[in-house]
Amino acid sequence: MLEASRAGADILSENKNEFRYPSYIQDIVGPICFDYGFGPFRWVCTSGKDKDLDITDKIAMDVLNRLATQSPPEIQLQLQDNITWIKNAKRNNLVVGSKARILYADAEGRIGIARAFNKAIAKGLIGPVVLGRDHHDVSGTDSPYRETSNIKDGSKFTADMAIQNVIGDSFRGATWVSVHNGGGVGWGEVINGGFGMLLDGTRKADQRLQNMLFFDVTNGISRRSWAGNKEAIFAIKREMDQNPDLEVTLPNLADEQIVHSIFL
Repeated sequence: MLEASRAGADILSENKNEFRYPSYIQDIVGPICFDYGFGPFRWVCTSGKDKDLDITDKIAMDVLNRLATQSPPEIQLQLQDNITWIKNAKRNNLVVGSKARILYADAEGRIGIARAFNKAIAKGLIGPVVLGRDHHDVSGTDSPYRETSNIKDGSKFTADMAIQNVIGDSFRGATWVSVHNGGGVGWGEVINGGFGMLLDGTRKADQRLQNMLFFDVTNGISRRSWAGNKEAIFAIKREMDQNPDLEVTLPNLADEQIVHSIFL
């Protein structure tokens, strides 16, 4: 739709800042997944063994099943979708090359799965695992026409979140971080921040994954809540309830009619 509008197609809404038609991120993945903290959590079994991938699949499914029994209704469908996905991942035969897997999870899910992986590594059940995520995530990308298109407070045209994520992840325990330009939508249209984290079964790895994965997700939820996204406000309140050490300033929502009247 962005390229069509640039080519002159009549697809913009009356305010000329948004598209007339529902879009993939702005109306679907943004409010259903990203605002709740759900995004693509990846891992690679460095042993290259099918057995290790099978074990990590089961670990991830067990963690998500446990979380589903105690999670609020707002995220039940997201959890069930990913339980179904990981349960059937092997039979779909999607592995090409490295023994890697991906699913959508929030901070609680990512940390729970990663900790369970680290315990399995410490017990010698599997070899080391490298964690990562797609740029197409809660807070790893500033892309005003895709990943951050449902951030409507005007800040979607800045590149602060991806950079904050890279810097924050770097001193919270990431094994490596990287900044990219152009991922998914073209050069000059997006800034991406990525990370990799090695799990080796040690206590230090357990501390690092807790600190880094928590920040990596909640940074984005905070930003989305400040934009007034109701799903993100729910999510960040829940994170603060579960983690007393987390304190995020909540937005004061104004009456939109009053705000608009000021500019008329």
